[in-house]
Amino acid sequence: MSERIYKGGEYLVAEVGCDEVFTPEEFTDEQKQIAETTEQFVTNEILPHLEEIDNQNFDLVVEGMRKCGELGLLMLDAPEEYGGLELDKVTSMLVGEKIAPSGSFSVAFACHTGIGTLPLVYYGTPAQKEQYLDKIISGEWLAAYCLTEPGSGSDALGASASATLSEDGKHYLLNGTKQFITNGSFAKLYTVFAKIDKQHFTAFLVERDFEGLVVGAEEKKLGIKGSSTTQIILDNCKVPVENVLGEIGKGHKIAFNVLNVGRFKLGAGVTGAAKMALVEGIKYANERKQFGKTIGSFGAIQEKIADLTADIFASESLVYRLAGLLDTKLATIERGIENYYEEYQKGIEEYAPECAISKVYCSEVLAHTVDEVLQIHGGYGFISEYPAERFYRDERINRIFEGTNEINRLLIPGMILRKSMKGELPLQKEAMKAFEALMTPSFEEIDDTVLLAREKALLKNLKTLFLILSGAAVQKFMDKLADQQEILLAAADISIQIFALESAVLRAEKNYAAASAAKRELLLAAVKVCAFSATEIISTAAKKGAFYVEEGDTLTMILSGIRRFAKYDASGLLAAKRTLANAALESEKYLF
Repeated sequence: MSERIYKGGEYLVAEVGCDEVFTPEEFTDEQKQIAETTEQFVTNEILPHLEEIDNQNFDLVVEGMRKCGELGLLMLDAPEEYGGLELDKVTSMLVGEKIAPSGSFSVAFACHTGIGTLPLVYYGTPAQKEQYLDKIISGEWLAAYCLTEPGSGSDALGASASATLSEDGKHYLLNGTKQFITNGSFAKLYTVFAKIDKQHFTAFLVERDFEGLVVGAEEKKLGIKGSSTTQIILDNCKVPVENVLGEIGKGHKIAFNVLNVGRFKLGAGVTGAAKMALVEGIKYANERKQFGKTIGSFGAIQEKIADLTADIFASESLVYRLAGLLDTKLATIERGIENYYEEYQKGIEEYAPECAISKVYCSEVLAHTVDEVLQIHGGYGFISEYPAERFYRDERINRIFEGTNEINRLLIPGMILRKSMKGELPLQKEAMKAFEALMTPSFEEIDDTVLLAREKALLKNLKTLFLILSGAAVQKFMDKLADQQEILLAAADISIQIFALESAVLRAEKNYAAASAAKRELLLAAVKVCAFSATEIISTAAKKGAFYVEEGDTLTMILSGIRRFAKYDASGLLAAKRTLANAALESEKYLF
């Protein structure tokens, strides 16, 4: 992979080469071995007990987490000097993907290894790490993260939990209620956010046994029933002053930077869950007979399987492209420097737009997958004896976790435009070029002898379309654009689809030469299905955006531009879908 370091959001104005992205075909032997270890753990230790776990036998969850600790799966992101493995983000995402088929258990795992552990890793003092980190990465103690409150969810800084210094200056007394705390009932260490003197938003490391901490009752939930979700009630909870995490008044840095990590890891996890659900749907389609034939032989079912396969291909391509971006950037930070984790967090924050894209796109691919898999099962999909029912219930939380998809959609264009205003991205200059292209007739011919030439030309045009619409929106609303949420949502859909489609195209291009003839056909088929779907979504979003922003002659001109730039010749689309469906039904597995 090229060592060129792209800026976050730069994909919208740059022509990225296939040698500049990481793809799953490049996993090392070590990464494959860790993935296999994770899969075997899930198969042998968790899947046989899924029903008991869903009935809230949390002893099995705690036991499973301790076994994860023994296997080294809890220490991937922890520094070596404290007993961790400190592996790359590709490996971390791969483990997240492979743990996903464990259902509710994967929620406990993701919470513990992500938002439960990383605040301590990134912001803890050496003394705090000495005291707690070994317990956390071994599984001796499990961790939780307490940010949300009954009255503050997406508006995290609106929290009302308070912290007051005791008279002797040795403790902070925390008061308030934290809501929807994953791992709440069995965690031993909580990262709790509260405002010192009702003003300075600050994080604290709070042990379960600290005086004044009360664990609430288990919430009765729609899905992920085998994960623990409780309130954490702070009633003059005594926290030693040494347990302030990070700087006083800088809790927002911890909250938001750790959520960036949570978002890209969630993207990997839901991709793994989508693969598993798809395979269940394929197997059922091969077993179930109607009208004397297996339902997998019907075009209506085959189209579902083909669309899902292509969606997951794009989702997987996006996730590991992002992992490659992060690893390339983080590798430039010198180990051992005094402010290493501060620079490390800046490295992750650089790709905050892509982290949000990963969360939104991949969670919605899973949502589409489980819906269609349940539909393939027909009435049996509604019966809890079949896994499709659990997939459907468990999926729903992922569009709420780590910031709702609506909040993340608003963040994506907002963060990209802020980068432009800071001079980090040449959006304004490129938008002017895009407007020139809009007013200039184009007779560019596509050379079909070049691999994926149509899809590359499409991507170039879709980026032009994004620049036209975002440029028009900025020109009209200026600094008030942040208040125009409907416009931002339309812009987000365009930018999300571009990143996903480009990831799929670049992956196919990069691996085409080394692939077998059959695999080449599958790669091209997946890209064609992805390109058609992305173009339709972008076209709709762009039209909405145009009507929201412009009127009169300018609107007419932009609508004409949408017809021109969101145009894709998907000849052979049906054949491509049948190629994917037949291969998936024959192999009964995810094809890539």
